[in-house]
Amino acid sequence: METLWQHIVADFSALGSPAALATFVQVVMIDVLLAADNAIVVGALAAGLPAADRRKVILIGIGAALVLRILFALIVTWLMGVVGLIFAGGLLLLWVSWKFWREIRNGGDHADGAAGDEVSGVKSARSFAAAAWAVAVADVSMSLDNVLAVAGAAREHPGILVVGLILSVALMGLAANFIARIIDRYRWIAYIGLAVILFVAVRMIYEGWVGTDDTLGLVSLFG
Repeated sequence: METLWQHIVADFSALGSPAALATFVQVVMIDVLLAADNAIVVGALAAGLPAADRRKVILIGIGAALVLRILFALIVTWLMGVVGLIFAGGLLLLWVSWKFWREIRNGGDHADGAAGDEVSGVKSARSFAAAAWAVAVADVSMSLDNVLAVAGAAREHPGILVVGLILSVALMGLAANFIARIIDRYRWIAYIGLAVILFVAVRMIYEGWVGTDDTLGLVSLFG
């Protein structure tokens, strides 16, 4: 932890240099874009719960995302050498999207007698544990995706990498509860959330198969 703090201090002390400043701007831009996706995913998965439980699930999601992002950042060099890791993360997120689709569809049958705090097409009777588990699984995939996405830009600046990841989690937390409340009120928006989850999952599966500039894909094992 002390070494990590030293990296943060060193990187931000040198922020006046063009290279460090360019890296910081790149990392922030990537993290802001990914935070939007992440907020929609967490907000969608927390929708349909009573307000108190929804806030708890989102807090769990934010906490797990923060811990996972920092953990992955510390071992990012090793992660980038694991062939097929992004592919596996995409499959996990695909499973989350399937579970979420079933909840949306089942929720439509209970919309008239919703037990939540607002009338919703998302099943309000879903359990707190199920929602928390779905958010935790999604966090593993999204955190992995986020860290690997910014690792190329911040490879020489681990301090900037970590601060950028913390910023993305903060932005995700600010937006997720708002998105969950909107989805609770307007059922059709849940399908937009589902589309975002599917998009991220398919993109991760594709990149995990063909590879990226910084990671090898599964196809490399057969070439």
